[in-house]
Amino acid sequence: MDFGEVFQHLVDLLKSHWHQILISLFSILFGAWIGRRRAQREWARKEFLERVNFSLNSITDNTLRIRTLIEKNTIDVFLNKVATERIVDAASRTDANSALLPLEKNDRWFMLNAVLNELSEKFADGFLRRDIGIPVQSATFLVCLTFESAGDLKTRKIRVMIMRKELLAALPAEPPNFERAHHKTRWTTLTQLATAYAREPDQFMEVELVLPQH
Repeated sequence: MDFGEVFQHLVDLLKSHWHQILISLFSILFGAWIGRRRAQREWARKEFLERVNFSLNSITDNTLRIRTLIEKNTIDVFLNKVATERIVDAASRTDANSALLPLEKNDRWFMLNAVLNELSEKFADGFLRRDIGIPVQSATFLVCLTFESAGDLKTRKIRVMIMRKELLAALPAEPPNFERAHHKTRWTTLTQLATAYAREPDQFMEVELVLPQH
């Protein structure tokens, strides 16, 4: 088939299916426009619902310390579009008085188990070392899913809150010192979580994290 025949074939194809091609092109352009609008809105609000931040919370020397362990795309954590949509929807229903995601009871275990899997993978070396008899250190933590909106936040993301079980069970009555001024928002969140854990512990999951002993 020479070039002329190929060209004519393309012309005939366009004539026969021009409406389908136009619809497809419009869908692509409209999808790109929607995506850009969403990105602009997220940037303006500093709100990133497509990211999940795994945040370790501890109090040492009477100072609240917040450290990121992992940050991934939401779909990479929950592995299912429907699950991701439910997480984002729950995030949209939080407020300054409750950062804990209001997940349906039937969904809680599955969502939190996905989080546990991510954490367990990060600490796999510790589990293997313990299994073959190499000395390790371990501790039990609580995890839950939140979306903070109170206070002066730099960015808003879906956050996996990670804290020692004994810390949340006996949170100090008085706030500790803060490394950053906006960390007072995290203290508000932790006090909310302490109340929620006493009331609905199934919104949390226990996880043992193991590290090599140095």
